[in-house]
Amino acid sequence: MVGAKLSHVDTSLFQIVEGLRYAFPKAMRKLEKKAPRVVAVHDAVAALPRIRAYCDSPRRIPFNEMGIFRYYPELDRE
Repeated sequence: MVGAKLSHVDTSLFQIVEGLRYAFPKAMRKLEKKAPRVVAVHDAVAALPRIRAYCDSPRRIPFNEMGIFRYYPELDRE
């Protein structure tokens, strides 16, 4: 997002998109169509071998109802 190298901005954006997909899955399906470049950055970061390995490892704590990103069904609209 900032340049040719992976940055904290890229990994932060990746995590934000992941979290919003968890918290608002219906809304994100619609919103992602309006932000294809944000999704492209997310997908590029997700495809990096070391990021993928971390995401697939037990070290990554899954999203849950105790963290900052919680599922809010009453707010999740398409």
